[in-house]
Amino acid sequence: MTDTPVTTHTPAPPVVGRAAWRDAYTELLVQEKAHTHAGDALAAARRRMPMTELLDVAVEGDDGPTRLLDLFGDHDQLILYKHMWHDGQPIEAQCEGCTLTVWDSTHDAPYLVSRGIAFAVLFEGAWAEARELRDFMGYTVPCYSARGIEDPVLGTGFGEFLFLLRRDGRVYLTYAVTGRGTEAMMSSMQLIDRTAYGRGERWEDSPAGWPQDHDVCWWWRQDGRPAAQWTRPGATPVDPHAHHHHG
Repeated sequence: MTDTPVTTHTPAPPVVGRAAWRDAYTELLVQEKAHTHAGDALAAARRRMPMTELLDVAVEGDDGPTRLLDLFGDHDQLILYKHMWHDGQPIEAQCEGCTLTVWDSTHDAPYLVSRGIAFAVLFEGAWAEARELRDFMGYTVPCYSARGIEDPVLGTGFGEFLFLLRRDGRVYLTYAVTGRGTEAMMSSMQLIDRTAYGRGERWEDSPAGWPQDHDVCWWWRQDGRPAAQWTRPGATPVDPHAHHHHG
């Protein structure tokens, strides 16, 4: 599961004294604070977005068909992550990006609940298969299947966060984010982006000679499995010649 190691022959940042490092850091900090303040302004704009009503559709879960309103539980706010699914594929072949996102987000759930925000995962795949992945990964957050739902917000465009508000017995969509917009909510991305070599991907703007010999998202999957699956006891490298449908 390891990448090609960085050696003493790999280019590295120049070495300077502590005072010079502090000067460079102080200069960078100006940009960091500007970025933070821009993020605050963006968050303020999100809070001023209008909202649009969603139908109280039924999704499939452990208790059978469950109304969207019931996913809120005792809370008035709900964050849904819409998990992609590849029909007929085994657990280890499911979307590495969605696996990463859900694994990262589920650890935030207790803090969301303390703020009055419920969190749930809405799988694109049929419940029987989605439940198998849920059990393999050990997700403790509520999980459901959206298979068969024709609503354009809930039934399409997976790989997306939806932010919902319950008001007077109705459900409203207040915000949504997908694509690279989800990166801001992934602690792994934020930590890697602050290391000397970043993600090691070709698109990054790095100094000449920096190790960047990988395609986008290469580290999301290791030895045939989404990286998050390696947290599961007994996970083994995937045999590319095996045709099984279990983890």
